[in-house]
Amino acid sequence: MTALKYLDLKSVPCPLNLVKIKLALEKLSNNEELIVDIDKGEPEEMVFNNLKEMGCCFTQIKEYEKFLKIKILNEN
Repeated sequence: MTALKYLDLKSVPCPLNLVKIKLALEKLSNNEELIVDIDKGEPEEMVFNNLKEMGCCFTQIKEYEKFLKIKILNEN
């Protein structure tokens, strides 16, 4: 069973949002999910690219006018 954690990173500049996501993922147990709100544009691109490089499984849950809600599964 998975537990959900939430992180609101709207208006958080790069690369600070990446650091906060990495720290949050380190605190999660195996198969826990992290829900993250991130701004569109550069933050979105940097976070997605970094998560891909880390081999994280993530999906976009919802798209709003200025930000996205994504779900990241901690498989470590």
